[in-house]
Amino acid sequence: MAETTIQDTNDRRSRDQILDVREDFETAEGMIPEALHIPMGDLNARLTELDRARPVIVVCRSGNRSARVADALNTAGYTADTMTGGMTAWQAAGLPVR
Repeated sequence: MAETTIQDTNDRRSRDQILDVREDFETAEGMIPEALHIPMGDLNARLTELDRARPVIVVCRSGNRSARVADALNTAGYTADTMTGGMTAWQAAGLPVR
């Protein structure tokens, strides 16, 4: 599984897909502005919302769920990274949220 830092994610967010796999109550605390929110449990049913031609950066609260999802996406033919530190690290760094 490939990993990306919060800074690299910030640099890539205008061109790559950001997939937030947290639950609704977690995203209420803030999301990366360009992120698509698909809770981890809904991903199989909503996989077609992702563009296979564009890399995906998977985000969760701390990086555990996103690592599992990134592995599954890579197995399914996507190019996916997990963002280390998750939204906890993103928000601690003062990066933008919506």
